[in-house]
Amino acid sequence: MSRSLAVKRPEVPPGLVAIPVRTRLVREGDDIAALVAGAVQGIARPGDVIAISETAVAIAQGEFVVAEHIRPSRLAYALSRRAGALATVSQPESLQLVIDQVGSWRVCYAAAMHVAGRIFGKRGLFYEVMGEAIAAIDGYTGTMPPYERAIVFAPRDPDGVCENIATATGVACVVVDANDLEKAKVLGASSGVDRALVEAALLDNPHGNGDEQTPVVVLKWRAEGENPLRC
Repeated sequence: MSRSLAVKRPEVPPGLVAIPVRTRLVREGDDIAALVAGAVQGIARPGDVIAISETAVAIAQGEFVVAEHIRPSRLAYALSRRAGALATVSQPESLQLVIDQVGSWRVCYAAAMHVAGRIFGKRGLFYEVMGEAIAAIDGYTGTMPPYERAIVFAPRDPDGVCENIATATGVACVVVDANDLEKAKVLGASSGVDRALVEAALLDNPHGNGDEQTPVVVLKWRAEGENPLRC
């Protein structure tokens, strides 16, 4: 089952539509290229772009850990209590993974910079200092069962994943990190995709963040003129 949604944003040319595609539950060890190819059969065609969620790719690769397997430190508990409710670092288990990766001193420095930035009216310094250490970890809130308590890491080799899917389907592909906060980032793409336009087209997150079970979105150009999705 799929539905066509017109992309209505000033930065996106009129005529671009997004079609969320439902799949079965993605499991560790799945052949993600074969799964996507089966899901988009009869929907995606050459000239389209298949967008697959980074979470689905990472789960298929086994890039996740159950929160109960992590023992947060006192530092993780203390800092997570001061984070916003929607932030990944509001979860002590997720923050502990960051501490394990970069060390407690860097996390404390980032927290101090965050406090100083707030005093002077600048937000987000914690995330600026932490960079990819934070970006590579998805908190467990919002992931559907049985992964609702799984902390998902960034997928491995997203460009290679996209090339494999493009080969299996004959359609260009991107791996995307999108959410309901109007943020979308292409983590990997097959050749010839306009990444900036794809990101703009996915800002409304047609994948969904709940139990929609639509980790795949097909972007189509349904207007006269040259297809802007390809570059």
